Amino acid sequence: MDPIKMLLAALATINTGFTAIWGRAMYRAAKAGGSRTPATDTRFPNAEHLFGGFVTNFFDTLGIGSYAPTTAWYKIRKIVNDRIIPGTMTVGHNLATMVQTFIYTKLVQVDITTLFSMIGAAICGAYLGAGVVAKWPKRNIQLGMGSALLVAATIMFISDGGPLFQMTGVTLLPVGGNAIGVTGVALVIAIAVNFVLGALMTLGVGLYAPCMVTIYLLGMDPKAAFPIMMGSCAFLMPVAAMAFIRERSYSNRPALGLTLGGIPGVLIAAYWVVSMNMNTIKWFVCAVVLYTSISMLRSAFVESNAPAAERVGAEA
Repeated sequence: MDPIKMLLAALATINTGFTAIWGRAMYRAAKAGGSRTPATDTRFPNAEHLFGGFVTNFFDTLGIGSYAPTTAWYKIRKIVNDRIIPGTMTVGHNLATMVQTFIYTKLVQVDITTLFSMIGAAICGAYLGAGVVAKWPKRNIQLGMGSALLVAATIMFISDGGPLFQMTGVTLLPVGGNAIGVTGVALVIAIAVNFVLGALMTLGVGLYAPCMVTIYLLGMDPKAAFPIMMGSCAFLMPVAAMAFIRERSYSNRPALGLTLGGIPGVLIAAYWVVSMNMNTIKWFVCAVVLYTSISMLRSAFVESNAPAAERVGAEA
């Protein structure tokens, strides 16, 4: 059997279980009636819920990520209580991430060994490394990752075939390439990095931009990052989402809006990315990495200047 088909079959099976559990929870809540709680509100999402799902998943498909924009939207609009934002996002974004994986693994060519190894490493990192990473100060990780991504964005900008070369014809660093996979030491590095990134996801540090950087610096085609990073997240999210549903630690109506609005956003964005030429992709990846770097550094700065009581509440 085709390895990609096996991968997608496994993902579909996991998400069939997720959908059944979520559907049963909504059915029981609707049947029980009574006063609504965030987890038992089975009303159809409103226009803002659907639009937010479309926008956040559109940009997620471009590699920017959906968690930070969704969190900002929920906080600004006071849509979801802070305590259940993680569960709401994980439940709501899960199926859209699965669709991303189905699209990119079919449309973007990537070496099977590299793809499976990096996805497996991220999964192992999330489960085996979570206990260690959870003890690290989140602010220090944000500062370190944000600074590293800022350096990486600079390297990508001045590297061979990068934006600087496109504008001036000058290459300052012979980095980048169009390989669809890596072997040997490069593969070991890719696996190790994705293991760490999988573990960092447990602290809410996004995997997408660092994975893009890793792919690029190892000499691979930047487009190859899309099936790898989305596949990594797609296998992590449904398991976590099912746990949130069991604990009723999510807001159902906004989560449903993320799903129903998000899937069309994924389809439109994926078509746009796949149709872009390599020069545009390199500009775009640089922009995504720079944006993520600034976002992480800003989050670290904001948290460091927040009142102590507020920081304790946010970590609870």
